[in-house]
Amino acid sequence: MEFRLKELRKSRNISQLKLALDLNMNQNTISRYETLEREADYETLIRFADYFDVSLDYLLGRVDEDKK
Repeated sequence: MEFRLKELRKSRNISQLKLALDLNMNQNTISRYETLEREADYETLIRFADYFDVSLDYLLGRVDEDKK
């Protein structure tokens, strides 16, 4: 699985801290999602997809182009 959270965050010049604050999360949690040490639940995946305005399939690496 290719989880694109880190790629999306970096391409928009958003720090882990800003993302965590914007989504009311802990920076350490964001880091663990990015390194795949922790898996996000459905609600969290939807929050990430909405935040970056991408489809869940794109976020999860199931498609290479976002066709939201």
